[in-house]
Amino acid sequence: MHRRLLSVVVLLLLPGVAAADSHPFDVHDLLAMQRVSAMAVSPDASRVVYTLRTTDLEADRGRTDLWMVDVESGRTRQLTSHPASDGSATFARDGKSLYFLSSRSGTSQVWWLSLEGGEALPVTDLPLDVGTFRISRDGTRIAVSLEVFVDAATLEETVDRLGAGSEDAGIVYDSIFVRHWDQWKDGRRRHLFVAPLRGREVVGDFVDIMPGMDADCPNQPFGGRSDYTFTPEGDRLVFSAREVGASEAWSTDFDLYLGWSDGEKAPQCLTSENEAWDAHPVFSPDGSRLAYLAMREPGYEADRYRVVLRSWSGVDHEFGEAEWVTEEWDRSPSSLSWAPDGGSLLAHASNLGRRSLFRIDLAKGGATELVAGGSVAAEAEVGDKLFYAVSGFGGPTELYHARRDGSRAERLTHVNDARVAEAEMGTSEQFHFVGANGDTVYGWLVRPVPFDPAHKAPVAFLIHGGPQGSFGTNFHYRWNPQVYAGRGYAVVMIDFHGSSGYGEDFQNAIQKNWGGWPLEDLQKGLAYVLEQNPWMDGDRVAALGASYGGYMINWIAGNWPDRFTCLVNHDGLFDTRAGYYATEELWFPERDFGGTPWARPEFYEKWNPANFVGNWRTPMLVVHGGRDYRVPLFHGLAAFNALQRRGIESRLLYFPKENHWVLRPQNSIQWHEEVLDWLDRFNQGEAQPASTR
Repeated sequence: MHRRLLSVVVLLLLPGVAAADSHPFDVHDLLAMQRVSAMAVSPDASRVVYTLRTTDLEADRGRTDLWMVDVESGRTRQLTSHPASDGSATFARDGKSLYFLSSRSGTSQVWWLSLEGGEALPVTDLPLDVGTFRISRDGTRIAVSLEVFVDAATLEETVDRLGAGSEDAGIVYDSIFVRHWDQWKDGRRRHLFVAPLRGREVVGDFVDIMPGMDADCPNQPFGGRSDYTFTPEGDRLVFSAREVGASEAWSTDFDLYLGWSDGEKAPQCLTSENEAWDAHPVFSPDGSRLAYLAMREPGYEADRYRVVLRSWSGVDHEFGEAEWVTEEWDRSPSSLSWAPDGGSLLAHASNLGRRSLFRIDLAKGGATELVAGGSVAAEAEVGDKLFYAVSGFGGPTELYHARRDGSRAERLTHVNDARVAEAEMGTSEQFHFVGANGDTVYGWLVRPVPFDPAHKAPVAFLIHGGPQGSFGTNFHYRWNPQVYAGRGYAVVMIDFHGSSGYGEDFQNAIQKNWGGWPLEDLQKGLAYVLEQNPWMDGDRVAALGASYGGYMINWIAGNWPDRFTCLVNHDGLFDTRAGYYATEELWFPERDFGGTPWARPEFYEKWNPANFVGNWRTPMLVVHGGRDYRVPLFHGLAAFNALQRRGIESRLLYFPKENHWVLRPQNSIQWHEEVLDWLDRFNQGEAQPASTR
C-alpha cells in the first residue's frame, strides 16, 4: 500500500484530533453532519459537483443543495440555495452547465443551470414527478422515469385516475404482492419516457419506451438511474426490469431489455437465458461493448454479482454472446463504471468488513484493490484521475481523487471537518477469531469515550441486519457505533456467517441455519473480545439489533437468555412461519429457509423464536414502525405481548409513520434517547452478576 494512501485510511478509520472544547459524540452530532452524495465529475476532470444534505430539525426533514469543488485549488462553491431540494446533477457535454432534479416548482422536475452564471431554468414540466433522468451521450435525448398506470393512454390520465378515487374506498386485488416496503400498491409502475432534447429545451413529446410492460424501471423500492442507460447512438435504451406476472413476489428474474426511443416497438429481452438478476448496464467509452452485473441463482437476492460483457453493434443493433468475466473473483460488486481506455472497470464491493474500491482487468478477469480503507460509496475515472466518495468510523462521506492506481490520494472536500473536531469519537480496531465450523470470523471494536483502560466499561453488542450484510466501516446514520461510544460504551460488532464481503461460501452458510452458526459466531466473538480486552465489563453487556439483527435478539432471548443485561429489538421477526405469510418479498424466506412453510416447515420451526418464548427472561425494548411491510408490525406487538405476559421488564416504542428504518430527524432523536436510556437503565449502575440474572 502506498504511504499517501495509508494516511487516508488512518484518517478514515480513526477520528482526528478533537478540539479543546470537544464533547463525546451523540445523536445531535450525528444529525448535524452534512451528507455528501451523488458525485458528478466534469468531462475535463477539473470540477466535481455533489449533492449536500442538511438536516432541518424544525421542518423535521433533510434538504439538499448542489455544491462544486475545483479539483486543482480545492475551492468549493455552492451552486443552489433554493428552499426546495436540488440534487442528482449530471454535466452537459460541454462541461459548462448542469442538468439536475429539483422540487422547486412544486413537483420533482429536471432543471438546467449554467456554471457561468444565471438562474436555474426548467427543462421538464410534466404533470407527474420525475424520479430519475439521464441524458444521451450526444445530448440529443432525455430519459425520465415516471410512475404511471400501464394502461393509461396519457400522463394526464394517470393524474386524473389518482385524483378520482376516495382515499377511504376499498381496493380490490387479484394477485399477490399487494404492498412493498412501505407502500400499498395502486397499480402504477415506474416506466421510462424519452423525448428529443436541444440544449435545455425538450423539443418533442415524451414517449413511453416500456409500453404495456407490467414492470418497473428503476426497480422498486431502491432502484436508481443505474438501472438504465442510453445506447452510444442515443436512439435506444438498455434497462433492467422484472416482468414475471403473478410470480413477482417470489422471483428475482430481472432481465436487461433493449427499448426503442420512439416507443413503437415492444422492448426486446436480452438476457432471457438467465433466470437470475441482471442489472446495472454500462456501455464502454468507444461504444463497442456492454458491461453489466448478473447473478446465477434464481430466487436469491443476495447471490454474488458477476461482471458480464457483450459486444454491441450500433449499426445492426445487435449484441454478442455473454462473457462472464469475474467468475473466479469471490466478491460481489455493487457498482460498475468504465475506465476511459476501455480496458478495465471500476467497482466497489464489501470486503473483509470494509467496502473497497477495485479495478477489474477485463483481459485477465482479476480484481485489484485500489482503496482499502473505509467504505467507498461512489467512484469514477475521468482522464488520468480516479475520483471516489468514502466514509469511515471517524467521519462522514468526503470526496477524494487519486492516480489511476489509487496512489497519491488527496481529499477534495472538508465538509464536516469542524463538526468532527467538536465531537470526540472512539477509536476503532478490527479483530478476528475462530468461529463456527472452524472458520475465521471478523469483527470491529470501537472504544468508549473517554477511554480509560483502568476503568471497566459496559458493552453495546450490535448485531447487523440483512442477514447478508455487514456493519462495515461506513458512517451510519441509523446504527452508528460512535453514538454508543460517546455514551461510554465499548461497541462490538461481529460479521457472523451470512455476512457479505467474506466470500460466497461464508455468506451462503446462513441458509437453513439462521439461528445456528450465526449465534455460535456471536457467542465466540463476544467471549474472544472480552478476553482480549479486560477493561470491558463482561457483566454489563447489552445486545441490540434490527431486521435480521432484531430476529437474532428474539432468538437470543430464548436461546442465550442469561448473557445480557438487556436487549433492544428493532423490527425483528418474532415468528418465522407467520412472517412468511405476511411479508412481501417471498423469495427471501424461500431461499433462506429452503422453500415454503408448507413444503419445508422444518427450518421455519427449527429457527422460530416464537417456539422458545418459555425461556425468555431478559428485559427487552421493542421498536417497530407502522409502515414496515417487510417485517410487519405484528412481529413487534407479538414480542411485546410475550414479554408483558411473562412479566419481563419491557417497553414498546412505536413509530406510526416510519417504515423498516427510522428516517425522520425528530424520530431519530427519540429513538436514540429511548435506546440509550434503556441501555443505561441496566448497565450504568452497579453490575449485577450474570449468574443471578
